Amino acid sequence: MSATTPPAVLAVAKLSPLYLAHLNAHCTLLDRLQESDPAALARLAPQVRAVAASGDSRVSADLINSLPALEIISVMGVGYDGVDLAAARARGIMVTHTPDVLNDDVADLALGLMLSAARQLPAADRYVRSGEWAAKGPMPLARKMSGARLGIVGMGRIGQAIAQRAAAFGMTIACTARSAKAERPYRYLPDAKSLAAESDFLVVITPGGAGTRKLIDADVLAALGPNGILVNVARGSVVDEAALIDALERGVIAGAGLDVFEDEPNVPERLRALPQVVLAPHIGSATSATRQAMADLAYANLRAHFAGEKPPTPVPECR
Repeated sequence: MSATTPPAVLAVAKLSPLYLAHLNAHCTLLDRLQESDPAALARLAPQVRAVAASGDSRVSADLINSLPALEIISVMGVGYDGVDLAAARARGIMVTHTPDVLNDDVADLALGLMLSAARQLPAADRYVRSGEWAAKGPMPLARKMSGARLGIVGMGRIGQAIAQRAAAFGMTIACTARSAKAERPYRYLPDAKSLAAESDFLVVITPGGAGTRKLIDADVLAALGPNGILVNVARGSVVDEAALIDALERGVIAGAGLDVFEDEPNVPERLRALPQVVLAPHIGSATSATRQAMADLAYANLRAHFAGEKPPTPVPECR
């Protein structure tokens, strides 16, 4: 950055080393002082010009309002539902995130979870390793994914990338989103329940936040039905986890592939015990290439702001 004095940046989460490398090189980094030394943060608050966050960070109104010199919040992640946008807008604070660079990885994982849940690949791996194949013979038959009906909840850029990949499997694709758009080549249904009723696989990739909290509830799961598979690569908050566990235990749906959970990294034992569920530890964007691109973009937003330029990827609500 061009300023003589490096800007003070408060990291509010355990950030990726890739993002920290930029911050340590070009900024005065205050690493999680709100947790480790609130008194020190109170003394330094008038100097803090930026907050660096991850997609899972909580940046509350109280924290925002405790930083009188705050100008920008840069989130390394596509999701920013942990940021109090109303408080940021009220102060005229820019909020940025890192969309698009992770589209391919999240879409790839969604297809991987679909195929893993349908063909029970983790269970098949355990079956071989445990010696059960030799002792018991073939596993029970799994289900076919090619040619099945796919419903996508949320048809943004990642949803479209999932649809493109699913088309190669010959799947019939429908979607629901905040609004119908004529340019989408997929059938649109008005809500998640009606979409689930016409889907074999229901993939959730809608943003988190109050507007989508527990969008996938018991009614949606019942509509998906006993042969349906739910895949969530969005936010844990979008699925009613208690209703999902109940549906899986009672056979209301056939299975699930989950990369996100309500209380990460804590996953309920009842969910971990279900053999028809494939679990991943929130790894949607977790490849070295994509995380580097995310870190570079998160820092590019800061660099542009402090150079008096428009950051490349502000969130839509804080442009």
